[in-house]
Amino acid sequence: MRGYRTLRRQVGLWCCAVMLGSMASIAWAEGVTITPLGSENGELCPMDRALVLEDPTGTRLLYDPGRTVAGANDPRLGDIDVVLISHMHADHVGDKHIKAPNSGCAALGETESDLPATNAVKIAVEHGAKMVTGSEMPAFFAAKLRANGGDPDQSVLARFGGSVQVGGVTIATVPALHSNGVDPSLVEGALGEQMAASGLSGHVGPATGYMLTFSNGLVVYLSGDTGLMAAQKSLVHDYYGAKLAVVNIGDTYTMGPQEAAYAVNEWIQPTSVIASHVNEVATQQGQLVPSSKTEQFIEATDVPVYLPRSGFSMRFDEQGRCLEGCDLPTP
Repeated sequence: MRGYRTLRRQVGLWCCAVMLGSMASIAWAEGVTITPLGSENGELCPMDRALVLEDPTGTRLLYDPGRTVAGANDPRLGDIDVVLISHMHADHVGDKHIKAPNSGCAALGETESDLPATNAVKIAVEHGAKMVTGSEMPAFFAAKLRANGGDPDQSVLARFGGSVQVGGVTIATVPALHSNGVDPSLVEGALGEQMAASGLSGHVGPATGYMLTFSNGLVVYLSGDTGLMAAQKSLVHDYYGAKLAVVNIGDTYTMGPQEAAYAVNEWIQPTSVIASHVNEVATQQGQLVPSSKTEQFIEATDVPVYLPRSGFSMRFDEQGRCLEGCDLPTP
C-alpha cells in the first residue's frame, strides 16, 4: 500500500509538471518574437533597419530589409509571409545587400547590387510573400514584382484609415513625416536616365509608418523614418493604443534622440521601445557605446528601451513587456 501511495504521488507530481510545462509553452507561444537582421551578429550598426516580426500563429513579417539582409536566400530569413516597406529610400528597400551576414559594422563590407529590382522585391518573389505598403507604392511594387517573375497581385494596399489582415496579423498604415522619392536608379530605360540627368526622383505618395495588431493583442508601432508629428498622439496612442514602439533616433534624416524621446514620453507612451535607425555604431562587443546618440535616447526616455542587436531575438507579451532577450547592454 505504501508503495502504491508513493507511486500515485510520483505520478501526480509528474502530471503537475507536464501541466505546468504545457502552460509555460502556451504562454511562450503567445509572445510576439522580433528578430533584427543587421550587418554584424550581436551588434547594432549604422545601416541596420531590418526586423522579422513573428506572430504566435506563425505569420512572419519582414520590415524594411534594406541592405543588411544578405539577399533573398539569407539563411536568417526563414519563411516570410509579408514584406513591409515604410518608404522608398535605398537603405530601406535595398539598392544593394551584404553578400553574407557578419560582413562588418561600421562599414558594410562586400555588397551585391539589387538595382533596379530592390532587395525587398527579390525577397518577396523568392518567398512568395505579399508586399504590403501604403500611399501610391503598391502600383510601383506590383510592376517590380511582375518584372522580376513575381505575382503583381501580391502587392497589397493598406491606405491610411484602412487595414489588411494577413494570417494572425492586422496591418494598418499611419503617416510618417519624411520624404519618399523613388531614385532614378530604380526606374529602367530612358525615363530613369532622364530623371537622373534632371536631378529628379519619382513620386509614390507620402512615407508611412505601420500599426501591427498581433493575435495575442499586442499593438506595435513601426515609425519608419518619421519626424515629430501630432499623429503620434492622436493616432498611434489615442486610437491604436500602441504598447511597443520601434522608433527611429538617428538624427538629420529622422528624429534625433531628444525628439524621439519626447515623442515616446509625451505622445506615444508605450510600455517599451526598440531603438531603430541609429545611424551609428551603437554597440561594440554587444555593449552600448558610451556617449552615443543611442545612450542619449535611453537616458532621455521614461520607459524601457531595448536595442535590436542583430540575430538576438526578443519576445513581447500583449502589453509590450519583454518576456525574453531584452537585457540592456551597459557601457
